[in-house]
Amino acid sequence: MTPLPTDSLRLALPKGRMQEAILTLFADAGIPVRHGARGYRPRVPLPAVDAKILKPQTIVEMLALGVRDAGFAGADWVRELVGAAPESGPIEALDTGLDPVRLVVAAPRELLERGRLPERPLLVASEYPRLAQEWIARRCMGDSFVRSFGATEVFPPDDADCILDVTQTGATLEANGLAIVEDVLISSTRLYVSRAAWNDPGRRATVDTLVLLLRSALDARGRVMLELNVDAERLADVLSALPAMREPTLSPLSGRRGFAVKAAVRRDQLAELIPALKRQGGADLVVTPLVQVSV
Repeated sequence: MTPLPTDSLRLALPKGRMQEAILTLFADAGIPVRHGARGYRPRVPLPAVDAKILKPQTIVEMLALGVRDAGFAGADWVRELVGAAPESGPIEALDTGLDPVRLVVAAPRELLERGRLPERPLLVASEYPRLAQEWIARRCMGDSFVRSFGATEVFPPDDADCILDVTQTGATLEANGLAIVEDVLISSTRLYVSRAAWNDPGRRATVDTLVLLLRSALDARGRVMLELNVDAERLADVLSALPAMREPTLSPLSGRRGFAVKAAVRRDQLAELIPALKRQGGADLVVTPLVQVSV
């Protein structure tokens, strides 16, 4: 391995389905990642960051070995490759909420008895040996396990009775005649840090900066900037109906007859908030998208 400065953060970015969402998040956070179509060593414009693109499963293993200091992976693969013991694996620094999936048990509908798996030994197929074996142990029915390497949903009914696999919408499972029987865990793309890097002040400072920037971009996705004008005598009414991250910004209008009010509000509140503000005397409402938000 080529030695790096001791305070450099060796960052792993995910290859595959997670990559586009993570690179878009970096760009929104003011950290545009530059890499070629076949490049595995992108440039991240942060001081003392050495980046490499790896498969998420590999990232988890590299973090556990200490070869990489920080990287993005799904919580499902961390749980599968590292296990449940918190002291044995990397530390979760940020849950981006991106690429949300459920790890579920699914089976053909004709196998189910009143919506449940039959109480007899079954053959379970999965790409997740550890998690599948843990589920089998909890079921206590003497089930057997077969390892899949993709397309797990096609195993039943010929080559397995049920499967343990990830799904976003359940559409692929349904298309293959499978019904979800049980949720095993919820996963999403998260930033993990090796324990050595977490305990090192220099690398930890870089991680904290990265988390701050990424979280500000994530927070901005759920908020908009709402601006409005209001007469002075109705200001208190408008403020009583206006949520804000801390306090709204007030500026006197020309002639000091009223105020311009500005606040970052949750996007999902707009449908109720705009009519309420109009009723309280708000006028000239303008909604503007946000790129980054930090408090």
